[in-house]
Amino acid sequence: MLDMRAGVLILAMVLTMSVGSCGRSKRNASLVNPSMIVASFSSSTKTKPAFEKEIKPIFQSRCMPCHFPGGKVYDKLPFDQPETITRLGTKLFTRIKDEKEQRLIREFLTQP
Repeated sequence: MLDMRAGVLILAMVLTMSVGSCGRSKRNASLVNPSMIVASFSSSTKTKPAFEKEIKPIFQSRCMPCHFPGGKVYDKLPFDQPETITRLGTKLFTRIKDEKEQRLIREFLTQP
């Protein structure tokens, strides 16, 4: 994936240089912004947040001990299993209020 990003960056730089050197004004040359190309590429290839590393710790800090092994409702709603989180979806936001945590959970829920 890093090789692909490097390729996109090089392509953006080449496009910027070629647009600027084809006799057009500097104003037109600025229409191709390499950082915008790389940013759009990066956001479209964003990987799904890892459950064990990024999602599970959110629930461990907010929902432990009840929804983890030995907890009162673990048998019904085990939050250490990605299937439970996927099934409940945004209903979990009644307890998860932090916007950054909600964003990570949304990314986890919406990406394949």
